[in-house]
Amino acid sequence: MSPIEFRGSPAPTLGVEWEFALVDKTTGELSNSAAALFDRVVDLADSSLDNRIHQELLRNTVELVTGVCTTTGEAMADLRHTLGVVRTIADDIGVDLFGAGTHPYSEWSTQQLTESPRYAELIERTQWWGRQMLIWGVHVHVGIDRRDKVLPVVNALLAYYPHLLALSASSPMWAGTDTGYASNRAMMFQQLPTAGLPFQFSEWTDFEAFVADQKTTGIIDDINEVRWDIRPSPRLGTVEVRVCDGVSTVAELEALVALIHCLVVDIDDRLTAGTLPREMAPWLVQENKWRAARYGLDAVIIQDADCNERLVTDDLADILARLEPVARRLDCVDELASVSSIIDGRGSYQRQRAVFAETGDMRDVVTAVVNELGR
Repeated sequence: MSPIEFRGSPAPTLGVEWEFALVDKTTGELSNSAAALFDRVVDLADSSLDNRIHQELLRNTVELVTGVCTTTGEAMADLRHTLGVVRTIADDIGVDLFGAGTHPYSEWSTQQLTESPRYAELIERTQWWGRQMLIWGVHVHVGIDRRDKVLPVVNALLAYYPHLLALSASSPMWAGTDTGYASNRAMMFQQLPTAGLPFQFSEWTDFEAFVADQKTTGIIDDINEVRWDIRPSPRLGTVEVRVCDGVSTVAELEALVALIHCLVVDIDDRLTAGTLPREMAPWLVQENKWRAARYGLDAVIIQDADCNERLVTDDLADILARLEPVARRLDCVDELASVSSIIDGRGSYQRQRAVFAETGDMRDVVTAVVNELGR
């Protein structure tokens, strides 16, 4: 068994990855035009975009990535710059950026793969389920200073899984049908063999043994192929939170990034102080994921290992109040407070359903999501 080095971050740094679908400006259908967009990016020869724009599995997707940041404000400024460039290029090639967890009606069979041996092998192995993955999300990295903290932080974060999914849920529709779920993406992605909820390991050696078994049996070739919803990222020295659906507005993304940053730092603080609550059992975590995916902001979640239950929005209100001192330390007081705007208003899945209820046309849903990015 080979040891896995964790390159600890001396500070709780931030990194954000924001996935978008590319949709045709006229039809609203997914557009396999990522290659044309990336060619334009290369032609710009703009060093400020280095490692800021990534290709993904499908040619209908572009991912915007920040550098290593220290605050939510810095991360969002980084993303706004890249977003401005990418939107201009997208306009030039006749596509819009669509920020949601799934597309309401485009078919998987017309989507093209990005040329890559890694992606080709993924599809060869996963077949129908892999080809179905018309899903987009947001990933947030937070730096952890010591390896021994990583797994306790991952396990403690699972108690907040339903809060993050409920706030970001944006994938109610699939293949022309309302699924009845707030986040169909969460249910879809877990079908891949290395995706879904993480195993709740207590020791780093257990994690190393797991990765060794995965490699020995050919399930993965690289640790990055462990696609858990919350996972260690040893090479970057971070915990990566991959719970959230795609996000359509800068303001909502800002709120979610601040919340995740504060949660990780608060958990780190309580771990150091020895005051972390007892970890929730895996079956409770699994139920919470389902409840948040199904009911979104109306979910009644399991709060703790003692099986107390509460409406997720009521629990969030108390969490935000508790995190205020942490937000002051991390210079994100306003951003964290804006989580209340999502709670008090409507989540993306609710807004999408309202548009469809009014017009009966899912093309209008796509248009509404695209237009929200201008806010």
